[in-house]
Amino acid sequence: MGHSEISWDHWRSFLAVIDEGSLSGAARTLRLTQPTLGRHVDALEAALDVRLFSRAPDGMLPTAAAAALEDQARQMQATAAALLRAASAAENAARGTVRLAASEIVGAEVLPPILAAFAERHPQIEIELLIDNRNADLLRQTADIAVRMVRPVQKALAMRPLGQARLGLYAHRRYAELAGLPHRLVDLREHRLIGPESTRGLAGVTIGGEPVTPDWFAYRCDSDLGQLALLRAGVGIGICQRAVARADPELVPVLPDSVSFTLEPHLVFHEALRTVARIRLLADHLATGCKAVWAAEQTGG
Repeated sequence: MGHSEISWDHWRSFLAVIDEGSLSGAARTLRLTQPTLGRHVDALEAALDVRLFSRAPDGMLPTAAAAALEDQARQMQATAAALLRAASAAENAARGTVRLAASEIVGAEVLPPILAAFAERHPQIEIELLIDNRNADLLRQTADIAVRMVRPVQKALAMRPLGQARLGLYAHRRYAELAGLPHRLVDLREHRLIGPESTRGLAGVTIGGEPVTPDWFAYRCDSDLGQLALLRAGVGIGICQRAVARADPELVPVLPDSVSFTLEPHLVFHEALRTVARIRLLADHLATGCKAVWAAEQTGG
């Protein structure tokens, strides 16, 4: 088998082994038999004349050659998924599949009720919700539509501003009752703070003119949903979107006049998809719903 004759099925099996760490796990994911999965990997290694995995007692470890090929294979995977979505319905039909990307908090806390209303209106449109703080590459069609918390820079993307999302410090009432709440910025250092483990999510974040670093936090987690769970459990004081806190009466603001952050969310989709009915319907619905959520928190505190 030459390079040009390699089946996409073999690349799909290659990625499944990377993701699952074993032939058996990959076979279950793809609903194939383990011998079939093994033959795919063997055929791919033979066609490329390179070893892609090291067999170990506890699974399959990708080699350096596999790591070098993974990114391009992921692009093939995204393209294959985009082709299936494109074929799922005609452009002017209110049915088919739309892949929607959003950050952890937006995807898990803001969008579900908005999507529930959309499902009632358009039961024949299926949604694949990708929740990840990394921005999906819409130009490579890893998603069809995205709700991003910053203004995108790619010129080939259509975008709609969704207003402003404000963030502040919050604590659960249980924590406030046990530890009290700070009255001055300097008092924050005497409290148990929740925040990210890495500096990735802290670029440009300052409190009282001082850059915020991971050593501020007694409880550190790079997952925004993990931080929110700690906040709701009463572990300490953490940053939260006001729209999310507004929906939870157990969360109380901390130093709201002194600590506030603002993001500029945008709805983004590929310009070429503007006329596709299911994309347009979802985009219109999301724009209305998200604007209402973030506009309400401006006045609701």
